[in-house]
Amino acid sequence: MTDADTTTATADWQAWQKSWDRQQEWYLPDREERFRIMLDMVEALVGTAPRVLDLACGTGSITARLLARFPDATSTGVDLDPALLAIAEGTFASDDRVTLVTADLKDPDWPAKLPYDSYDAVLTATALHWLHREPLADLYGQVAGVVRDGGVFMNADHMIDETTPRINAAERAQRHVRMEQARESGVLGWTEWWQLAAKDPVLAEPTARRYEIYGDHADGDMPSVEWHARVLREKGFGEARPVWCSPSDTLLLALK
Repeated sequence: MTDADTTTATADWQAWQKSWDRQQEWYLPDREERFRIMLDMVEALVGTAPRVLDLACGTGSITARLLARFPDATSTGVDLDPALLAIAEGTFASDDRVTLVTADLKDPDWPAKLPYDSYDAVLTATALHWLHREPLADLYGQVAGVVRDGGVFMNADHMIDETTPRINAAERAQRHVRMEQARESGVLGWTEWWQLAAKDPVLAEPTARRYEIYGDHADGDMPSVEWHARVLREKGFGEARPVWCSPSDTLLLALK
């Protein structure tokens, strides 16, 4: 069920999910490995029937993998993007394990829209880098308030170590070469994917609203792993550290 604003037109939602996955993998080739380890740690710390908050859920990529691995799990997806929420709603419309909530994570009252007071796990991936440090720190405090004692928060995202500029530059250059090679072979990048969505009869209207909210693209800060771990501990988590990393991304786990 959902309170997301959606369209009544029909679409091939699985095709849109696959298209989104391919576009995301364009610049995150190890995306599935991040999800696998994220769910490994969910199982290790809170079991195989968790109540999960999929934070900045987008199309529901985490939720889909969560429910495929743990059929007894439940998920609340929270996002503000009308187009991505439309895909999520279409995908999970008949699944009573999933609730979708439209909320702005920069609004301090967003937790009041959730259907539950607490969650076993709050999971997010490749989303919170859109926030700058101050609102991100505030969000971490709000997340700490909805994770139960013994529960976990995991954030898989770009976390840049500014003490290694040459390593960062070499990794970035190599990644961009590979992205261009993939584009030349026909893989849709971020811009091309949204152009396709804007022309689709089902997604055109929510995509237009999405651009009214976000504009084209606006990255916030990408602070270091150490910053994330320190702030999470300051906001109420007992332990916080990376459980996986690539040259540019980290999966950071915080235990309440």
